[in-house]
Amino acid sequence: MGVRPLVAASPTADDVWRITTGVGVELTAFFSGGDGWAQPWVLDVELIESLRFGPPAGRTDLDVAIALTRLLHHDFVSHGTDGKGRHLNDENVPLVIKAHRAVLERLALKPPTWPFRTFDGPHGFGTYWRDHGMSGSWQARRDCIEQILGPTRDALEDLQELEYERRFSKGPSGAFKNLIFAADGAKPQIVLRDAVNNDVEIVRHADTCLVFTDPLPPHGLTWRQMVTWWTNNHQPDADEKSAADALYRRLYRSLDSPPEQLLMITYCARYAEEGGFDLPALIPQVYLHYDPYTRRSGKQSGALYRQRMDFLLLAPDRSRIVIEVDGVQHYGRPNPPDGAGRVTYTAVPRLYAEMVAEDRRLRLAGYEIYRFGGFELTGPGGKQFLESFFTELLARHRKPTL
Repeated sequence: MGVRPLVAASPTADDVWRITTGVGVELTAFFSGGDGWAQPWVLDVELIESLRFGPPAGRTDLDVAIALTRLLHHDFVSHGTDGKGRHLNDENVPLVIKAHRAVLERLALKPPTWPFRTFDGPHGFGTYWRDHGMSGSWQARRDCIEQILGPTRDALEDLQELEYERRFSKGPSGAFKNLIFAADGAKPQIVLRDAVNNDVEIVRHADTCLVFTDPLPPHGLTWRQMVTWWTNNHQPDADEKSAADALYRRLYRSLDSPPEQLLMITYCARYAEEGGFDLPALIPQVYLHYDPYTRRSGKQSGALYRQRMDFLLLAPDRSRIVIEVDGVQHYGRPNPPDGAGRVTYTAVPRLYAEMVAEDRRLRLAGYEIYRFGGFELTGPGGKQFLESFFTELLARHRKPTL
């Protein structure tokens, strides 16, 4: 996301009060009096102090954080240029900075580091810019404030974008819980210990699978993030390239059919391309993923028997993409070998009905599903077919822009 100013460099008095957060909190809400002209602005100190403990009724921390960021940006830019249009003074600007920090921390964002806390005085912005060679340049002072508050503004815009997507997205809701995946031996036996909190436990064969419990970033799970997780938990002394190679080999070992192996090889080749480490990670043999789906399945505490997913992608646009590779065993039963030892299959309507019923359940829970027949991936054009599919899929599921 490019750097954009929060407000115009030198707004008029009328412009200032047309500037709102866009999410329902006007800058005037922080003041109990004043008009910016004959009357000085009077900060509502009680309100500002209360923001350190939570947002006002009917507002969110995101609303408040955006408004406070704009207020601080505007006032310090104003002080660093013509000195006009400020709403805060040396006495109350530290209160706003403290409230700003508290609100950002509740949003799990890193607060800005302020090299000054007031406008004037020994610890003020004026002293700072004189000591750092900015006395002759208004632009240098604006750039200074942008460096302090720009990263916060960008992080808040990302959260705002995410909130917008949540209003209209048909994807799954709720908090990411964990991933149990890539068993390379006996399949894990998983039980649901607490159906309310979706607490699970692997009671058998935990050593054969991988478990990812790191916080899920807002825009999916990339290969780079998976490699970082692997390094931290399994290979702490490895460099990124070595860790990526080891993780790829470990994931590949969980696949037991040539069509699945071809699909993974074809997709993972993209990791070696420019920007490849920032592609969504292809996660094989997934047993547990987003907690709302497990809760909605109607199961109480006890064993979880639902069939695993062949592959899962957590895409940048917050889509959850399931990819299944169906061998004939998914919809048929084997017949006795013929005289030449060949095994044929007979279609079983019950197996097909179970497969499409699972698809319906996943789609209603907000997942996007793509099924491949193993037969179509074993022909001479299977690799090219997969390459074209993944090119179109990734183009469709890019991170959205405002």
